[in-house]
Amino acid sequence: MTSDSTALAVRRELRNRILVVTVDNPPVNALGVAVRCALNDAIEAAEQDAAVDAVLLIGAGRNFIGGADIREFGKPPLPPSLPIVCNRIEACRKPVVAAIHGAALGGGLEIALAAHYRIALASAKLGLPEVTLGLLPGAGGTQRAPRLIGAEPALDLMLSGRHVGAQEALALGLVDRIGESDDALKEGIRYVQALLDANAPVRPTRDANGLADRAASRAAIEAARAETSKKSRGLFSPLKIVDAVQAALELPFDDGLRHERQLFLQCLDSPQRAGLIHAFFAEREVLKAPETRHAKARAIASVGVIGGGTMGAGIAVALLDAGLPVTMIERDDASLARGLANIEKVYDGLIAKGRMTAASKAAVLARWSGSTSYDALATADLVIEAVFEEMSIKQAVFAELDRVCKPGAVLATNTSYLDIDALAASVSRPGDVVGLHFFSPANIMKLLEVVVPAQVSADVVATAFELAKKLRKVPVRAGVCDGFIGNRVLAIYRAAADHMLEDGASPYQIDRAVREFGFPMGPFQVADLAGGDIGWATRKRRAATRDPKQRYVQIADRICERGWFGQKTGRGYYLYADGARTGTPDPDIEAIIDAERQRAGITPRAFSDEEIMRRYMAAMINEGANVVHQRIALRPLDVDVTFLYGYGFPRHRGGPMQYADTVGLAKVLADIREFAREDPVFWQPSPLIVDLVGRGATLASLNHAA
Repeated sequence: MTSDSTALAVRRELRNRILVVTVDNPPVNALGVAVRCALNDAIEAAEQDAAVDAVLLIGAGRNFIGGADIREFGKPPLPPSLPIVCNRIEACRKPVVAAIHGAALGGGLEIALAAHYRIALASAKLGLPEVTLGLLPGAGGTQRAPRLIGAEPALDLMLSGRHVGAQEALALGLVDRIGESDDALKEGIRYVQALLDANAPVRPTRDANGLADRAASRAAIEAARAETSKKSRGLFSPLKIVDAVQAALELPFDDGLRHERQLFLQCLDSPQRAGLIHAFFAEREVLKAPETRHAKARAIASVGVIGGGTMGAGIAVALLDAGLPVTMIERDDASLARGLANIEKVYDGLIAKGRMTAASKAAVLARWSGSTSYDALATADLVIEAVFEEMSIKQAVFAELDRVCKPGAVLATNTSYLDIDALAASVSRPGDVVGLHFFSPANIMKLLEVVVPAQVSADVVATAFELAKKLRKVPVRAGVCDGFIGNRVLAIYRAAADHMLEDGASPYQIDRAVREFGFPMGPFQVADLAGGDIGWATRKRRAATRDPKQRYVQIADRICERGWFGQKTGRGYYLYADGARTGTPDPDIEAIIDAERQRAGITPRAFSDEEIMRRYMAAMINEGANVVHQRIALRPLDVDVTFLYGYGFPRHRGGPMQYADTVGLAKVLADIREFAREDPVFWQPSPLIVDLVGRGATLASLNHAA
């Protein structure tokens, strides 16, 4: 039965004996229950109506169908299910054609695969990205795609989650034709009419012969299984996708569909699905900072970058890649030449990999200019400083910017730790000062902490968020404190790792346990990559204000005193022979650790990997909760996104705050109280966790209270 809501979600119009069925469910035409009902009804009606010779499926607005309605996942299913709709489309006795413009993703592509013919416009983006949400295509995608295009390309599409354009879709065989214009209705009608004129048969995708070469298909499935076992270690859904494609090869179509559905439901029940979907929504929610709702961003047409070191060059590359002209300032010509060389090194690397041409490098670098005079920044709309992490140096830079920059120019600092309120107070225009904390390498890392000082204008914050969008970065709003969100929390869980190191765990065991949890690297590998001298400088800066009652592990200082700063010096916690990027354990480090244990009067004890992770995660969660409690992060999800994009937190666990809810806040609090018995100064439960446990509430309950 067609209700008002289904009629609104899907429109029908008869044109020259072709029933045009238009999905109109803004913003992306998601396949919610109203759309599913209406599509089912439309196919049923077309089949019964003698005036209809064929059906054309199109999407209103900018997309064909953007996918399933993710908000329905995890809730009681509402009929008809998407597999039933797809099967109904495929079983139609009259030709059904999908005309695809914009996104046909996930369930949207499964609808198109169920149609008998497909035409794509130049704007089309097709994909089966369910793996990124911890799922698999559950409406016939794992059965129809291999039959249509073969096992190997279908597995690549589903395991990567990537989107393909119209030309690649045609080459793969996902679509039959590419339209000549950008009008889906016109191109679709023309194609359907051509099919009718040629008496083209109904062509169910289940009958396609992409799996006809059974030996090649079997080899592709086994190769994908081996590669996936290696690459997606610990992830649930990728191997289920391989299993489903194997079912497409070995089982009759309807049995394969049933097997796919069982595997889909297993993925749906997995905690990984909840973590990945939380990450998906959190990434979109972080864009909604209070300042962006009302203030209009300032125009940014040209940018200055102060400093051409690793960070300054990376920031410059990110800006150049976004099409912005960049003026780099350095203290002398030699430093400026090094800055340009640092930028060129990035592009030369891309050329060597075949991802860029010399001509396109030259075109990008035409937007770069350099100077040793701050006066060159007189017309810049935004200036980002990336000089040495010392307040007096940064204040000297800001004094120059205050002097030369035009009124309304945004003055940004890339500091990782320093007090931006104090920096803003040192100039005559504190309302123009904001923190833009890039993560290294700045041209690659997706996270951008937008640090909001007390006196900043709302439109400056909105400008920072708009810039992040232009740079294709994920912005997270952070308040001012030592380390902001990410580095503040990092300092605490890194201290917990240091405590375990001094108490008896080896750096190599801790790193291994953290990698097994899902991080790409452990904390001591990260320290070696970042450079031990960075953390050493921070510790020395904080020494005067450190609480004497707080435990302080000196192992890292002993290593730095030897000039062992990690990869850049060939040794740190690990040895890096002949410039190797991967380190090997160093017996000398074990000797330093033993000596420090003796000096501190500690008898080492054994740690299990499970206890290492309990302590590591409890420290991370507790400080993350403090950051939310003190409004440095507005919501728990801001902490989650910071860690997903800046610190390698395993995406399938959703972030530390989501993980805390998964484990149970009461359990986390019990752990913290247990650890506090041996160190009550370090292990002080966050008031926020104590409050939420007392009320039986979760961290997730705070995610809409910005």
